[in-house]
Amino acid sequence: MAETHQDSGGSGGDFDLTQFYQIFFEEAGENLDQMEQMLLNLNLETADDEELNGIFRCAHSVKGGAATFGFSDVAELTHQMESLLDRLRRHELQPNAAMVDVLLESADASRSLLARHQAGGEGDVLPTADLVRRISELAAGGSPTVLPTPVAVAPVIVKVVAPTPLKTTRTLEIKIGPLERPEQADAIQELFRDIPGLGDIKVLSSDRKDTRVFEVETASTNEDLLDLFAFHVSREHIRITAVEQSTVPEAPVGYGFFDGAAGTPGVIVDDPLPGAPLAPFPGFGFFDGSPGAPVSAPATLASSIGASVEAKVVGKVPVKTATGVPAAQPEAATIRVAISKVDQLINLVGELVITQAMLAQNSRALDPAIYQQLLTGLADLDRNTRDLQESVMSIRMIPMSIVFSRFPRMLRDLAGKLGKKVDFVTQGEATELDKGLVEKITDPLTHLVRNSCDHGVEMPADRLAAGKSETGTITLSASHQGGSIVIEVRDDGRGMSREKILNKARERGLDVSDQMSDSDVWQLIFAPGFSTAEVVTDVSGRGVGMDVVKRNIAALNGTVEIDSAEGYGMKVSVRLPLTLAIMDGMSVGVGDEVYILPLSSVVESFQVKADAVSTVGQGSQLVKVRDEYMPVIELEKVFQIPRFDFERSSDIMVVVEADGSRVVLLVDELLGQQQVVVKNLESNYRKVPNVSGATILGDGKVALILDTGALVRRSRH
Repeated sequence: MAETHQDSGGSGGDFDLTQFYQIFFEEAGENLDQMEQMLLNLNLETADDEELNGIFRCAHSVKGGAATFGFSDVAELTHQMESLLDRLRRHELQPNAAMVDVLLESADASRSLLARHQAGGEGDVLPTADLVRRISELAAGGSPTVLPTPVAVAPVIVKVVAPTPLKTTRTLEIKIGPLERPEQADAIQELFRDIPGLGDIKVLSSDRKDTRVFEVETASTNEDLLDLFAFHVSREHIRITAVEQSTVPEAPVGYGFFDGAAGTPGVIVDDPLPGAPLAPFPGFGFFDGSPGAPVSAPATLASSIGASVEAKVVGKVPVKTATGVPAAQPEAATIRVAISKVDQLINLVGELVITQAMLAQNSRALDPAIYQQLLTGLADLDRNTRDLQESVMSIRMIPMSIVFSRFPRMLRDLAGKLGKKVDFVTQGEATELDKGLVEKITDPLTHLVRNSCDHGVEMPADRLAAGKSETGTITLSASHQGGSIVIEVRDDGRGMSREKILNKARERGLDVSDQMSDSDVWQLIFAPGFSTAEVVTDVSGRGVGMDVVKRNIAALNGTVEIDSAEGYGMKVSVRLPLTLAIMDGMSVGVGDEVYILPLSSVVESFQVKADAVSTVGQGSQLVKVRDEYMPVIELEKVFQIPRFDFERSSDIMVVVEADGSRVVLLVDELLGQQQVVVKNLESNYRKVPNVSGATILGDGKVALILDTGALVRRSRH
């Protein structure tokens, strides 16, 4: 169980915060991932306020949560990050590569610290003193004493920028309440103490015990303050009143609320205080000189700027316009649901699909004239079951951007370590894949990307000598093709040497020849322990990896293909099914047995005469399909099916495609197309050759799902 900490905001010792730990850890992880992505995409020369503010908000959210739950080590580190980012967003410092490096390292350190807290304090304590010192030195405007050498980072051009005009300082009265525990509001004071430049705060007396009143001098907008306070106090309990507006030449840019501004709609708002009557809501207006403001502003506008205005933050109380129609309120776009609940839902839908198939099969013998209403209901059930299945399956589908987002950071560090310059390009990030497959495909893709950077992309000097740009490009793409997803890793590096691979294969005693096709030669690198690296490093070269990549992908019913051109680069294509839970299949009959073919692999089917099949070699058979000869596989012989109707012969052929090759399967009959729930055969029985799983048919019998990839490979031997 995780360590128990007291709420720093004074929530009291009887309030257990551990119930919120899991939510905090998930949100903190998301914020750190988002911050890392924004840092990697940050343009050091033209960084705008929105980018820097976004990074700052991520660090501040983690710091606020860590402080609330008592994780002081995380709070201290993220506080230092926040101080540096605050100076950057205020344009007091110019961002540079050293700052990005130390912030990325700090994000990694924060993850490790959070993981330790999540594990209940187990594991070694990660020292952060050096990181804190380096951040402090950078925040002070100096250079850190120790810096990593990011060889692959482009040179930084430091531009002298004119000082930004200071924002207008405002004096605000902030009321927080009513609260069941008013001491919650005391945490607001710590924000002004911890965040440099936020402003000054002092406590005012309040006529209500459940309400705290503060006077604040700050340059921040109301919305920024609300965002900061919201982690400690709900927004509906906060009211901000402008007490005084300082007179400076630079007017604030943006929008404000003004009493009686010209053209304001009549708006009424419920007062958040219990028992208070409805009051008119102040109108809307433009500050002078703001973007989009009218050229000739009304004279009453200038006088209204200094007026005392109370902006009431409405929580769940509906805001009503003069027409009485409720105004649109922002709603949460997503909800968090445990994976176990989604898996349970998918299992139940799978059982529903089986039940529906059973009802459909048993209703075939019914007279449509007598049972018209029943059959109509069954047809509706069939349609609704399919729609429900597709909707439920889409819940588990997540975009490939989740996988792709981890590679820019990894490549940045790896390229710097190897002294290479690499551009990383992603395509098809919105392509969706089943979550279970995403988790299992990440490690193989990581190895392929590292392999491209280490073996594929050349050193800058070598690339220039070969007439290329000194910066290599690694492209990671994903796309849907039929019922599969194809993920490609491409680079414009040196490619693979056919001669070197053959020589290495001969040294290892593999059976190879110079007449082998290029595709067969490239497949040799998947042999266990095979490596052409001349130097073994901590990155690669030990011959461990490519065989594991192929084995892991094959376990997902996927395939790996390689294409390479020496001197120009190489491409590795991984083909996977979209999901492993429910699929569309074609059922075929052989003797008394029923088999399921994945519909995505089926190309066509036709009836053939016995004399159209040619026998070659040692019993191998070929059939000519539109000027193309294809190998014939007799399922009766593959699975040794006993036949009792000796006079009947198989004369229906089904063309299936896998691994880029086609074969023809010889079957007795086509039984139809249906959705099938895939059941794992290995966990319930054992691995069966040429079979990828099993399913339950409508009559309750078990049918095997054929592994078309294994059948295609069988035809090659």
